[in-house]
Amino acid sequence: MGDRFTLLIDFLPQLWDGILITLQLTVGGAIGTVLIAVVLGLGMLAPTGWISVPCRVIVEFFRGTSLLVQLFWFFYVLPLVLDVDLGPLTCGILALALNYGAYSAEVVRSSIAHVPKGQWEASMALSLSPARRMLRVIFPQGWALMIPSLATLQIQLLKGTAVASFITLQDLNERIGVLRQATGDTMFSYTVGLLVYFVLAWLIQVGMDALERSAKRRLGRGDGKQGLFARLTGRTGAKAVTA
Repeated sequence: MGDRFTLLIDFLPQLWDGILITLQLTVGGAIGTVLIAVVLGLGMLAPTGWISVPCRVIVEFFRGTSLLVQLFWFFYVLPLVLDVDLGPLTCGILALALNYGAYSAEVVRSSIAHVPKGQWEASMALSLSPARRMLRVIFPQGWALMIPSLATLQIQLLKGTAVASFITLQDLNERIGVLRQATGDTMFSYTVGLLVYFVLAWLIQVGMDALERSAKRRLGRGDGKQGLFARLTGRTGAKAVTA
């Protein structure tokens, strides 16, 4: 066992390089996911069919097809269509953003739709324009509702980055495979991989919990303790608010 840990210490620079690739995929994919989710989620709520229908079709297409097949299409087919080399990292981020953006768009749509009707009516009574109504009143409340589900999807996105090794990216998953070959110990190597992925996922959850508390405080909903910290402290979190 001591020899394995010695090899692991020597392997840390390569492992760190793999973690950096995974982080680039995760951060880039997460930013793209949120942008796509907001555009498509709000688009599906549009009163006009020429906006809502195409948005719904895009969401269902990317939710209904395999992430791995999408990744291969962006890596092998799209460069032929555009006659340009996008690079494996760009293709990986694009596939992750569109796939998880489609799932997140449904979260955005559902959360906005669940904002109490009284809030919509009150904002209309103030004669706010549709854009200001959404930005100032509706979306902040929907944002607080959607964060827990988005946190789950962001963790799923982190785990989904493992498919990037299929398009030559030397991410964490690929580096763990190299560690297995170096040590000859499958259990040890993949246990290390599990622990690293767990730590990264835990950090995402901590960050999303903090974001949720901040969103709830902005709405005047107590300290907004939820998720991980609510379970650790046994506190119930946000107070009930009437519309």
